[in-house]
Amino acid sequence: MAGVDMKQKGWVWEGIGCDPELLPTIYGVGEGVEYFGVTGANYMFHPNNNVAMQKLSHVPQITADISKWIWFETKSETGRFAIGQSRDDNPETVMAEAANVSRLSLEYPNLVAAFIDDTHGVATHANATPDAPIRIKEALCQHNPDLDLWIVVYTHELDEPYWKDWMDAVDVINLWVWEYQNLVHLEEYLSRCHEIFPDKRVVMGVYIHDYPSQSPLPLDYLQIELDTIVRHLESGGLDGYNILGNCIIDQHPAQAEFIRNFIQSH
Repeated sequence: MAGVDMKQKGWVWEGIGCDPELLPTIYGVGEGVEYFGVTGANYMFHPNNNVAMQKLSHVPQITADISKWIWFETKSETGRFAIGQSRDDNPETVMAEAANVSRLSLEYPNLVAAFIDDTHGVATHANATPDAPIRIKEALCQHNPDLDLWIVVYTHELDEPYWKDWMDAVDVINLWVWEYQNLVHLEEYLSRCHEIFPDKRVVMGVYIHDYPSQSPLPLDYLQIELDTIVRHLESGGLDGYNILGNCIIDQHPAQAEFIRNFIQSH
């Protein structure tokens, strides 16, 4: 692969997610980067604070999630203690967290960007306004104008009208294909993404677990996606790729090993 090193272009979602079809992981924050041998961490699901940044100090580049996932206490059907997880999509909360990340970045230079997961939730929130995206970016750059803003965009959302409000705020589009069967259309999706976001860097998302079918992502479809990623890294159509995530490595070890071997061989 002339001129492109997949290790340098790779990111891993780092954090302990809470999904009903997945078990608690044995992989801690920062261990996904080590497993896959890549240089970027998309830190998710936990507070953005000094403890987290220090734990990720060995990672060359970090993005911090600002559409914050919230952990809460709940009860099981039998009344036993349980933990749940939800996301706060209120744009005002996202702005406050963006300012927090901006302050943290002054102390931790490897913190290079903020990250909005499932941007649809922020864009369609009851408190959403057309100027909310630019206000989020202004809060992010309050203390550090060099920080980037990443947003998650699903391919089935590409034609939503609200993206026009994000054009002047976003730097990186993190593109995801929700149903693995549609990975055969990835070339078409990438072309459409560049039409809608013509001046933005694009990072391609790679699932280990297919959430719609609640099953490991089939290896032949992973092969299709990874081969496409290589071509577009070489051509400049992609700036990178990210893997979801450290908390699923031990859930689907065959898929994780397949991705790791592909990275190492390219």
